[in-house]
Amino acid sequence: MTRTALIWGAAGDIGRAIAHALKADGWQIAAVSRHGDDLGGQADYAFAADVADPFAVQRAVLAIGQEAGEAGLFIYAAGDIVAEPVARMAPQTFRRILDANLIGAYNTLHHSLPLLTADAPLVFIGAVSERMRLPGLSAYAAAKAGLEAFAEALRKEERKRRVILVRPAAVKTRFWQKVPFKMPGNALAPEAVAEKIVAAIVGKHEGQLDIA
Repeated sequence: MTRTALIWGAAGDIGRAIAHALKADGWQIAAVSRHGDDLGGQADYAFAADVADPFAVQRAVLAIGQEAGEAGLFIYAAGDIVAEPVARMAPQTFRRILDANLIGAYNTLHHSLPLLTADAPLVFIGAVSERMRLPGLSAYAAAKAGLEAFAEALRKEERKRRVILVRPAAVKTRFWQKVPFKMPGNALAPEAVAEKIVAAIVGKHEGQLDIA
């Protein structure tokens, strides 16, 4: 029986790598991105939705259910980052970062739950949030810390499912083009992160997954 993985934020570097790794492991991919037409050939089913818009998310979930059927895996890989001091950051910018990294996680999971199998793992891509508390990263650090708390509370609610919060170290993604920090020389390739995530899913991992 074909297993379907539902990936939100599949157009990002980590999301793409996860989709590729899961396909190699035999999964069918239902992928969602903001535009839907930027997923290349990695998706068996491609959909468009802004994770910050609950109505767009709901429409996408209905379409996914009709075309791909139920999903045996949920992955939230969407995100965004900005580096700007609080004094200069516009309220809409702060909200945009929270929407991408935290509010979207709620929106997508809330509407996806009826589509998921009873034992579908729930995977969220977080960050080592305590290392993100740097000048200019207030919105991003707050969102990722909130995501950790969200995932922990969710784990206690959804006891029949495994909830996995992935906390990778520095990863070679396009995020580095948005911040005034130098990417570490030992930054991980998205493919390496994806391989460890898939191994954790297959290996029945639960809880926090630190990847260094």
